[in-house]
Amino acid sequence: MLAGLTGGIATGKSTVAAMFRALGAVVIDADVLAREVVEPGEPALAAIAKEFGPGVLQPDGRLDRKALGAIVFADPDRRRRLEALTHPPIRDRFVRRLAELTDQGFRGVALFDAPVMIESGNYKTMDRLVVVITDEATQLARLMARDGCSREDALRRIRSQMPLADKARLADHVIDNSGDRAATEAQVRRVYEALLADLASRRP
Repeated sequence: MLAGLTGGIATGKSTVAAMFRALGAVVIDADVLAREVVEPGEPALAAIAKEFGPGVLQPDGRLDRKALGAIVFADPDRRRRLEALTHPPIRDRFVRRLAELTDQGFRGVALFDAPVMIESGNYKTMDRLVVVITDEATQLARLMARDGCSREDALRRIRSQMPLADKARLADHVIDNSGDRAATEAQVRRVYEALLADLASRRP
């Protein structure tokens, strides 16, 4: 069973992923894969340096994320070019990780934790989709506290993303992370049990 796990900025998706992991699910984190494919020596890093210039590399040869971000966030065309360079190797690592799980005889629930799963269309390849939401006031407060940004900047970042309500409409399961930790844990447990039951019903 492969379920997608997504949400919005500062909705607590990483916290929810950790709760699923504690219950026994395998979580494949797209952000971790994205960091791995731009490590020194990786073809994607060389391609990024060729495309965007040596200024996106630190003196030790590692990617300067801040410098690259300043380029791509100001220019949608260049951001799409970056995605064209990084998404294929990320996808390759994801497929390889799934193959490893299969080889190990894993027959449980695996979750692919990815922030833009719906926007990219990748959610259509998942068996089930889990979306983490919060109310906007909670999302705003968490983002300001986490990143030290102003209210205006936080609102702009939240509203630049696909609305959580639209994501929730596509979900098989919605986890509302607006409340306390215990409330979220209870929801995660219910969703995990539902995924396990779904998996059991598919087995011959």
